Amino acid sequence: MRILAVGDVCGPGGLDILERKLRGLRRLEEIDFAIVNGENASGRGLTPKQAQAMLDAGADLITLGNHSFDQRSICDFLDDGAPIIRPLNLAPQLPGRGVYQTDWNGIELCVVNLLGRLNLDFRAADPFEAADRLLKEQKADIILVDFHAETTSEKKALGYFLDGRVSAVYGTHTHVQTADDHVLPKGTGYVTDIGMTGAMESVIGVKYEQSVAYFRGGLGPRFEPSQLDCALQGAIFDIDEKTGLCRGLRRITVR
Repeated sequence: MRILAVGDVCGPGGLDILERKLRGLRRLEEIDFAIVNGENASGRGLTPKQAQAMLDAGADLITLGNHSFDQRSICDFLDDGAPIIRPLNLAPQLPGRGVYQTDWNGIELCVVNLLGRLNLDFRAADPFEAADRLLKEQKADIILVDFHAETTSEKKALGYFLDGRVSAVYGTHTHVQTADDHVLPKGTGYVTDIGMTGAMESVIGVKYEQSVAYFRGGLGPRFEPSQLDCALQGAIFDIDEKTGLCRGLRRITVR
């Protein structure tokens, strides 16, 4: 089974290139299932209209992260059965769910969204414990984890913690694609960050002039997403349908 994970869609430019490139990419790479992280489509958060545009563009599932609820209009959408999940280790009373499971040609496919805690949301529960508890309860042939986290150390630690227990662990949130895509010793595909779908000529999606001013101590306007030199980034995982382990993976950048 070939699964595509698309990095954080950032702003109008990111959504535009996703709409223009995703279906063609699916055909070219013979993708069976496409997961898109959509939590930055509004800069901060995702609206129902943007979520529907991603699904219409060819996404099978949308994952979120630390900006899951920044656009409050998404809350009802999260609860109405749409294929969209927010981090599992957020408070259970919050809208939505953290796990998506579906039957794909007789194969039980499960996708889990987790949120890191280092330098991020202190309210999130332990992602290691949440994953461990889930795997004791969840039965699926193929399991992928979108770990939305800030630090490379926390991401890599979770990868090794879940090695051999899930099909793949991939990182989102930092918007910079990392060159460490490989299969871990026990068969789990891993990459620290799959990158960003948005403006490559930017600072993690933001207009670079504004980011430079911010780091130099200026006030400036509210950050605005750049739309210069947009690309779709992500990773393709080749999963063995019998073992549920990863045979190989590679990063992609599509302009």
